[in-house]
Amino acid sequence: MKVMTVLGTRPEIIKMSPVVRACREAGVPHVLVHTGQHYSYELDEAIFRDLELAPADVNLHIGSRPDGDQIRGILAKTVAIIERERPDVVVVQGDTNSALGGALAAVKTATPLAHVEAGLRSYDRTMPEEINRRQIDHVADFLFAPTRIARDTLLTEGVDGTSIVMSGNTVVDELERLQGDVPDSELLAKHGLRRRRFALATVHRRENVENEERLRGILAGIASTAIELELPVVAALHPRTVKKIDELGIAIDAKHVRVVPPLGYREFLALHANAALMLTDSGGLQEEACCLGVPCVTLRDNTERPESIAVGASTLAGARERAIVERARELYDRPRTWPNPFGDGHAGRRIVEQLERLLAR
Repeated sequence: MKVMTVLGTRPEIIKMSPVVRACREAGVPHVLVHTGQHYSYELDEAIFRDLELAPADVNLHIGSRPDGDQIRGILAKTVAIIERERPDVVVVQGDTNSALGGALAAVKTATPLAHVEAGLRSYDRTMPEEINRRQIDHVADFLFAPTRIARDTLLTEGVDGTSIVMSGNTVVDELERLQGDVPDSELLAKHGLRRRRFALATVHRRENVENEERLRGILAGIASTAIELELPVVAALHPRTVKKIDELGIAIDAKHVRVVPPLGYREFLALHANAALMLTDSGGLQEEACCLGVPCVTLRDNTERPESIAVGASTLAGARERAIVERARELYDRPRTWPNPFGDGHAGRRIVEQLERLLAR
């Protein structure tokens, strides 16, 4: 079996690293293709370094483009790589343009396609990610659903049950491998923070960043949460978010909210594990917060991670200032005793083993 993995963003690198390692440990030939969808050092090279991964075998250097152009570019370039490398299976993860472009390239070359993190649904068709993940699921040959809810969703949509494997979520593998690597006391001292006496925040989703009313409401909500709960907030903001804040002339309450650039994954993970609260619009960070025992205020109106809400680890707050503060207040005092619904930490190995079985079939 020869595996080709196509990825292009920071979350994909994190979540596919257990699969890449499992291939290496099992002696499975593997080709790693990076589309270049994320291309800054903080969002890309630093993650490979933090995760101790070798650089990608191929970088397509797609960069920032409109969605259609980006997907077309990834598709065309990945087809050429597939035709040269002749993998037995192409593996993509999640719902990005890189995942969709890689998936379509597999389909066009009649190469079996595996989708890691299949079956997630927000049921919000205004989200580009929702359209991407639905398309990938319905052209994939092998679907690795992270949870029972995701598996049941696929079955409801008519996906052949023999092509679905309930794998667990690969983020659990990486959290278990890395948690504790960075000395907490050292890191907290570096940032002038105390354990469980600060909050983390991230904002990057297009529907929040490109909508002035939502962005202003979220930033006001984060600042008011810091003031009313007496929790300083460290806000690790995507470069696109910072650019939009500057364009709109939005003033950040620097006394209570400290804006920092995207942090290395190990450093961010160590801060996350010690935070009192997470405020984010990231799907992956909803999962991480749930696994780390950190209450998560989700800055969205919907989520494709209902498992974290079901166990009491997170809540939807939308983009209005007072709703964000109230949801944060509710979660702040909640016992952190919820179960982890996302798996056992062996998803990467399980995916590689099951790929061999499914391809043999």
